[in-house]
This record gives sequence, structure tokens and C-alpha cells, in this order.
Amino acid sequence: MTTTLAPSPPAPPGGSLTGWLAVAAVTTAIFAVVTTEILPIGLLTAIGADFAVSDGTAGLMMTMPGLIAAVAAPVVTVATGRMDRRAMLCLFMFLLVLANVVVAAAPVYAVVLVSRVLVGVTIGGLWSIAAGLAERLVPAHSVGRANAVIFSSVPLGSVLGVPAGTLLGEIAGWRTTFVVLAALAAVVLGMLAAFLPPLPVHRVTRASLLRGLLRGVHTRFAVLATFLVVLAHFGAYTYVTPFLQQVTHLGPGMITLLLLIYGAAGILGNFLGGAAVVRRPHTTLGCAATMVAAATLLLPVLGRWEPGALVLLVVWGIGYGAVPVATQAWFVRAAPDAPEAASVLFTAAFQATLSLGALAGGVVVDRSSPTTVLVLSGLTAVLVLVAVSSHALRHPWPDR
Repeated sequence: MTTTLAPSPPAPPGGSLTGWLAVAAVTTAIFAVVTTEILPIGLLTAIGADFAVSDGTAGLMMTMPGLIAAVAAPVVTVATGRMDRRAMLCLFMFLLVLANVVVAAAPVYAVVLVSRVLVGVTIGGLWSIAAGLAERLVPAHSVGRANAVIFSSVPLGSVLGVPAGTLLGEIAGWRTTFVVLAALAAVVLGMLAAFLPPLPVHRVTRASLLRGLLRGVHTRFAVLATFLVVLAHFGAYTYVTPFLQQVTHLGPGMITLLLLIYGAAGILGNFLGGAAVVRRPHTTLGCAATMVAAATLLLPVLGRWEPGALVLLVVWGIGYGAVPVATQAWFVRAAPDAPEAASVLFTAAFQATLSLGALAGGVVVDRSSPTTVLVLSGLTAVLVLVAVSSHALRHPWPDR
């Protein structure tokens, strides 16, 4: 059953500097988490060589946090149901500091994996709280913009965090990169403590509430759409570098440039999606899936040439950039009276599918080629269009 503690307090008045400083703190926190989660992509070979483990074993640094986060999101949120959310965010950021210190000092690879477990717990807990905080930090008319700002941290982690961390690792060693990330997380911890208002729990998230939400038609649609589009994206994007190497025949420098352009397009897509989803939720999600499908299906044909690869990566970046903010909006709208519970389900669905997509793509790559992965991912993205069209015909955008 659900326990209601008190009605939610009103949002800060329009133009509140305090509210936007809080949004900035949450955005920076997610940026630090996202960067820590995906940085091993750029440092995989160096870390594996240091500990004398294979690339596949080193890849556990990527698969573990997502799987742990999918479990931690509901478990941690339910277990800490009555704790002030400001205190919880600070606690999770402290765990991120600890995780980065542990990996920087790791004497053996097993300790690195322990640090990635801590990262997974942080992702699951922090995302579950932070993803739905905009409504408690800014006025109603600014929520869409605040959500777009918060979710811009996801592509920013790819565009700024990972390249900068990889470069620092090449110059000063991969351990130095994690020391710097620990310092960044410590600064963010201070920002959260200074800028966030008290965030008492107004509705306890219980396991029964999560089960009840999953019975709702809009929540089931949100889970299905998130599963399909994230599976399509990460199944393909995790292995886009081998495609650009083997099919487009690009060198490391050009691949880095194209991926930076892709990330910049993702930031644009994030803000476009955040603005559009408020008024046209089905269309926004459908357009995002269409762009992902078009890019992944056409890359094997047009991506053989550098200009074609460039254009399609821009299309892909804009499309996927809108996905996190669009899918999270569906979860929140499906459960307007339980935003934290909605964020828990969003985090669990997103993180579990992220790991599953990367794992499934790896199985396909090992048995065929990156081109096959792109085609299968494109077909999966097409299924999102089927789901969106079916839902739009049968159900309106849920009322607040």
C-alpha cells in the first residue's frame, strides 16, 4: 500500500535563482555519474593492460554498473523510503567519491570491479531521485526547461567527460583520471549540500506501489518504448567504432571527431526533445525512434563514405539525444502522483536495457559483423514506431 505523508510543497517562485542553482547542482551530479559510468570505454585497453586482463574481462567495467543500477534503483529507494532526498543525494555522491578513489588505488582488477558495484548503486539511487526533481525545484512553467537542462548532462558526459578523461589518461595515466573524477564528485557533493533545499519525502515508495504502477497502461507503454529504443541504440552505438574502422575505413582521429559531432548533436536533440515532449509526447518519441532507425539502417549503405557517415551520425545524435528526456517524461506523466516511483521504474528500465543492449550487440558482433548489429538495431527501433502508433490511437497523453 502507499503511505501519503503530506502534500507536496509549492515550487519556488518564477525566476528563483535558488531553484536554478539547485538544478545546476543536480545536472552536474548526473554529469559526474554519467562520466564515471562510461569513461572505461575510453580507458578500457589501458586498464586491461595494467591488470593483464582481456578486453572482454575489462568490459565488465561497463556491463556491471548498469545491471547493479537496475536492481539498486527499486531496492535502495524502497529501503530508504522515509529519508530526506537531499541527504540521500549527498550520500550517493559520497559513494561516487569513494568509488573513484577505490579504482584509482586498486592493486588488483577485482578491486576495480568492487568500485564499479559502488558506481552501480550510485547510478540506481541518484538517478531514481534526481530524474524527477525538476518539479520540486522550479515553477510549473519552467519544469520542461529544467528537465532538458538536467538531462543535457547525459550527452555532455559523452561529449566532454569521456574525451577529456581519455585524454588525461593518455597524458597522466588512467589512475589520475579517476582521481580527478573523485575531486569533481567531491565538489558536486558540496554543491548539493549548499544549493538543494530540504527534500522531505511526501509519498513513501513501497514495492507495492511499484507493482501497482506497472499495471497501468501508460507505465507499461513507457517501459516497452524505453526497452526497445534503448536496446536499439546501445546495441548499435557500443560497436559503432568498429563499424567506422572496418567499413568507413576511418582513422582514430577522424572517428573521435565524428563521435564528438555525434555528441554535440545529442545535446541539441536533448533540448529539442525537452521542449517538444510537453505538447507532442507521441510525436516526439516517434520522431526520435525514426531518426535512430533511419541512421542505423542507412549506415551500412551510406556510411561506407565519410560524408554519409557524418550526416547519419548527426541524425542519430539528434534522435537519441531526445530519448532520455522523452521516455522519462512518459514515466512521470503515467504516475503524476508518484514522481519518485516513476523515476525508479525509468532508471531500472533504462539501465537494465543499456547493459542488455551492449551485451546483445557484442554477441552479434562476435558471430557476424558491426553491419549486422546496425541493421538489427534499426529494425528494433522500427518496433518503437509500431508501439507509439498503437498507443497514440488507443490512449491520449495521460492527464496530470
